[in-house]
Amino acid sequence: MKLKNWYIIGAVGLFLLAGFLLTWLIYPKNLVRYPFFIALLLLDFYLWTRVRNRIFTYNKVLKYLVVAIYWSPLIALSLSMLANIIIPQSQWNQLFRIYLFGGIFAVYIGKIIPGVLLLSWDIIQFVFRLFRSVFFFKKLGLNQSSEDTKLIKRRKFLGDTALATGGLIIGTMFTGMFKWVHQFNINEIDIRLKGLRSNAFDGYCIVQLSDLHLGGWANDSALEQAINEVNNLNPDLVVFTGDLVNYRTDEAFRFKNILSKLNAKDGVSAILGNHDYGDYLNWPSRAAKQENMNQLFDFFNEIGWKLLRNEHFILARDSEKIAIIGVENWSKNNRFPRYGDILKASKGIGQVQAKILLSHDPSHWNAVVTQKHKDIDLMLAGHTHGFQFGIEIPGIKWSPAQYMYEEWAGLYTNTNTNQKLYVNRGLGSVGYPGRIGILPEITLINLKA
Repeated sequence: MKLKNWYIIGAVGLFLLAGFLLTWLIYPKNLVRYPFFIALLLLDFYLWTRVRNRIFTYNKVLKYLVVAIYWSPLIALSLSMLANIIIPQSQWNQLFRIYLFGGIFAVYIGKIIPGVLLLSWDIIQFVFRLFRSVFFFKKLGLNQSSEDTKLIKRRKFLGDTALATGGLIIGTMFTGMFKWVHQFNINEIDIRLKGLRSNAFDGYCIVQLSDLHLGGWANDSALEQAINEVNNLNPDLVVFTGDLVNYRTDEAFRFKNILSKLNAKDGVSAILGNHDYGDYLNWPSRAAKQENMNQLFDFFNEIGWKLLRNEHFILARDSEKIAIIGVENWSKNNRFPRYGDILKASKGIGQVQAKILLSHDPSHWNAVVTQKHKDIDLMLAGHTHGFQFGIEIPGIKWSPAQYMYEEWAGLYTNTNTNQKLYVNRGLGSVGYPGRIGILPEITLINLKA
């Protein structure tokens, strides 16, 4: 092997090692995704070998420009990781940070699809050539030269189609970032709670919000619009089912005045989601992480939202009562916190006609609620975001989220216990700062006697 190739292999190895160490130091929870990043990088190199044959020219300026454009997402990602060591990302301009990483993500998604298509085609070609060289042509006496010409034409057509598809995907991803991410969808549903016998709570309106992820909002006006839309619904109660921030509490500070404007006749109640605990950062000490949590508790008090940490309160109208039970995060997946305690939260409830549980992760429902707490009529959850990508049209409801969660968006009913679960699609975004097909949601729940 040439010395130059050894240099390239060594440089790539050092790059991957540095990336691993930086991820471990800054975002330890994302280490489980690092093998995916390596696979993505290898696919990127493969796609480059296919792209350069179509666009290389003898003009050196144009040649270097094309190289720089193609590798700009990887360069930007690498430089941002290094810059984070000097200036933490929490101190970067939020608009710049969101669109930088959103743009990197969008371009890489645009590369994955054509890369996978072309790689699959090359694998099929390789197997076909191996098969025909051993059996097919020798036995049938077919013209190998003619078949090779056809394969070359097909390969070129597939390559052109794959690259065009990649461009279309990138365009769609950017549309999701700049348009659909703040195209708020109000979903109105009627729910009957089996324990309610009179008309005392008939027409009682609960608005559910979830997964604000305030670290992902590029501007204040969009959030203010969402809050105004909720207030215009004139709800009796607003509930927020977790994930106020992405990584740390100070992401929420600039939205304090806007969130304080959210109101309802019976107030605003909230619970914590997996992102709210600060587990996605490496803190310098336990005290620093606890201080972050204390800031979060203070923030909820300052904006007037009642935070339920394995607690409950009672709504009473005439002779009927509804218990609103709020638990901390509990997930079937042990990657996420399991602090939720329904028994503790229910202590002292007494005699009520109905119970509504606020629990961030929908996997809590089948794993615990329908098994051990059949007296809970309705659970409200979030967490999945509907993957922020999918198809929801009459007759078709699909998203990659359904391969990870049994209940991932909308209303579900357990036929054995008649318990109900509603999974909100989230109002904000995390990771990719956009939405495609799965719009940000405000849920309006009308209780029926």
